[in-house]
Formats: sequence, structure tokens, C-alpha cells
Amino acid sequence: MSIFIVFSGGVVRVTGSGLGCPTWPACEPGSLTTTPALGIHGLIEFGNRSLTGLLIVAVGFAIVATRLQGTRNRTLTRLAWSQFWLVVVNSIAGGVSVLTGLNPYVVAVHFVLAIALLTTTTLTWHRARQSVGVSLPALRAGTSGVTASRVSAGLSVALVVTTLALIMVGTLVTGSGQHSGDSADVARMSFVWADVTVAHAVLGSAVIALAVVLLLTLRGAASNPLARRRVLAFLVVTIAQALIGVIQALTGVPAVLVAIHVLGSALVWVGVLRVLLDVNPGLFSTVRASAGETTPEVVAR
Repeated sequence: MSIFIVFSGGVVRVTGSGLGCPTWPACEPGSLTTTPALGIHGLIEFGNRSLTGLLIVAVGFAIVATRLQGTRNRTLTRLAWSQFWLVVVNSIAGGVSVLTGLNPYVVAVHFVLAIALLTTTTLTWHRARQSVGVSLPALRAGTSGVTASRVSAGLSVALVVTTLALIMVGTLVTGSGQHSGDSADVARMSFVWADVTVAHAVLGSAVIALAVVLLLTLRGAASNPLARRRVLAFLVVTIAQALIGVIQALTGVPAVLVAIHVLGSALVWVGVLRVLLDVNPGLFSTVRASAGETTPEVVAR
């Protein structure tokens, strides 16, 4: 749901429906929902708002599930609650973006908060799987030794930082581009679109290069095949995302590709977080002493 609502936000932008509901929290004065007078744009914008309700249901399920665990995992509970508060804060940010006439900087903050929600959902997913008995693979037993593990760890952190920079610059590309989110005359960021697009492309190339190097350093880590699979999957998604970006730039930034590219940005971010977590299994782990150790094969499964 967290990924899907990012995609639906992209659809709102490229269809020019950002002000389909001209006010907030009501869709229009005197009506909480869309009306026939608002047309298709009102329907699309209100549909995106309605998805927030479904997202809250999903988050509520996660909160209840963490509370029902036989052995309380406080970190898991806090992560689930953090999702709830991020949904609330981002809903307010979305409302502010409407009230400010789709100010591009507010819209960028709205997207960044969605990335923050994706971060907490990914961490929750990772911690939940560990809480049911999955423990750490013995990376230090690999053929590359401690030095190789440190190199891989450093590369994985660099990959996350560079990917985050890539996404942040991507908000500048969008904020300076032609898809303002509404058919009316909406203010854009003052950056030169071609310049920030080139910067975005350079960062994208750096991300792919770092991922390739990380994959090569993991070739000797026989005890951590999961990390190699994560990096390989991340590379596939990121290269596909890069190709979509190139096609966008060469074909006049068509709306369909922009929506797909927004979806791809969410997948890339989730992917890089999973690379970080599986290359460094002790970074965000929980192992219950009473549960005992499980084998690396369980992690792979």
C-alpha cells in the first residue's frame, strides 16, 4: 500500500489532477467527497485521498499484529506506530500542497515524506521476519574475511546515501519540469530543467556503478548468497528505471512514463534498503536468546 500510494500520487500529477479537489480537508467547500461538477480530475484526486484510508487500515493491522506477539518486540511496535504518524503527517503535507496551489517545494516535501514511510515499512518488514525466528547468517565465516565484509558494508552505506541523493535531485527534476500537477499555471522551481536532469543522470550512473562493485565484492561471500541476490535484483530494477528516465528525456517526458518512473523510484528505494539490511545483517537485527540460532539456509528461504 505504501508503494501503491506513491504511484497513485504520480498519476495525480501527470493527469493534472492535483487541484481536482480545490480545497482540503474537504474536496470542495460544502462537500467532503468529489462532485460531478469537479469532473475526472476531482475523481482522480479524491481517489488518491481515499487510498490514505486504506493505507491507515494496513498500518492499523501492523500495529495490532505487533501488539499480539507472544514476546513483545518494542522496536517492531515503535516502527508500526511510526508508520501511522508518518501517514498522518504526510496527509497534512498533501493538504498544505493543495492549499498553497501545488507549491513545488511543498509537493517535494510530500514525496520525501512518502519515502520516509517506505523506509519504516521496509524496516518493519525486515524486523518482523527476524522476530519469527530468522537469525544472522555467519558472514564472518566467509572466504573474504573481515576486510571484505568491511568493504561490502562501506559500499552498501555509500549506495544508500547516493540513492537518497538521486531521489532528492529527482524531486528537483520533477519540480522544474512540465508536469506541475494541474492544468492551471502552477509555479515551478527555478532550476534549469536540463541541468538538474543531467545531475540526476550522473547520480543514477554512480548508483549503478556502486551496485556493480558491491556485487563483485560479494562474489567470494559464499555464506551470504541472499545479499548477492538482493544486489542483483536492485541492479535490475535500477537499470530499468534508468532506461525509463532516458526514454522520458528523449521523447518529451510523456505522462505514462513519468507515472511509471515515480513507481520505479519507490521500488529503487525499497530495494537499496534491503541491500543494506542483507549485506549488513547485524545492522538492524534482533535475536532472541531463548529462541536459539537458526541456520543461514533459513535466511535464504
